[in-house]
Amino acid sequence: MIRSPIILIEAALGLVLTLLAAVALGGQGALVTVLVFAVWIIGTLINLRLAAGGRGAGLAPLVLGLTLLGMWELAVRGFGISPVILPPPSAIAVRIAGSLPILWEDFVQTVIKGALSGYVIGCGAALITAVIVDRFDFLRRGLLPVGNFVAALPVIGIAPILVMWFGFDWQSKAAVVVVMVFFPMLVNAVEGLRATEPMQRDLMHTYAAGYWTALVKMRLPAALPFVFNGLKIASTLALIGAIVAEFFGSPIRGMGFRISTSVGLLALDLVWAEIVVAAIAGSAFYGAIALIEKRMTFWHPSQRGR
Repeated sequence: MIRSPIILIEAALGLVLTLLAAVALGGQGALVTVLVFAVWIIGTLINLRLAAGGRGAGLAPLVLGLTLLGMWELAVRGFGISPVILPPPSAIAVRIAGSLPILWEDFVQTVIKGALSGYVIGCGAALITAVIVDRFDFLRRGLLPVGNFVAALPVIGIAPILVMWFGFDWQSKAAVVVVMVFFPMLVNAVEGLRATEPMQRDLMHTYAAGYWTALVKMRLPAALPFVFNGLKIASTLALIGAIVAEFFGSPIRGMGFRISTSVGLLALDLVWAEIVVAAIAGSAFYGAIALIEKRMTFWHPSQRGR
């Protein structure tokens, strides 16, 4: 028996859409629509059971992903959608398995050399700058508005300029990433350093603690939740910046280069393969930072109950 009213609403809505599609399509189209809807209902019920069980709640995202992939496969195969428009997941998986050397070369060029190096440089420079800005208040008043302006610049506008300045190899992509991650990281770090309460600062002053002692023992630990928020935001910006920058000039490798050239060749399965690799890399990167955050900021209220 389905107990959740949300599931009842979803099932009713899906049934209505299925009946409408069956009337409109008729024949095989109606059958495919019913099958897609059935996969969705089965996946939803499994997710509901996992969520109610407690221990299996961690499998819910996996089941949801498999459900969506199954619906995608059925829809593409059943409706005869051209692979040029949308290839099925099975074709993408075959292409990934058959293009591992190319995908690995592109991964190293874009993620390791471009995104990761720019991420480390940009975030490291932002943290150092945040300490300096926090020490001198006039810098905070002058630099942060400039940072907000630069952060609002579209990457598609600054990428061609930096590619012309730093060349077509990974260095220009790292420069784009540095620009994209620096100011979001700086703003979060500065706010974190200012997050301590006046009573806490007065207590450190009572203990005759100097600026650097208070910074290391009180303010930096208190700023960690803000710093990790900045690191997580920057992790997604880094990969986006590196890929987009490759559209404006790159050696004959890299995710952005491969996507742009494969679209022109109508090799959409390779395009989707690159997208899958980028999504997995970005999710793993974000998840690693979130895991480190959980270990280092276990004392913070945001981590309780997780």
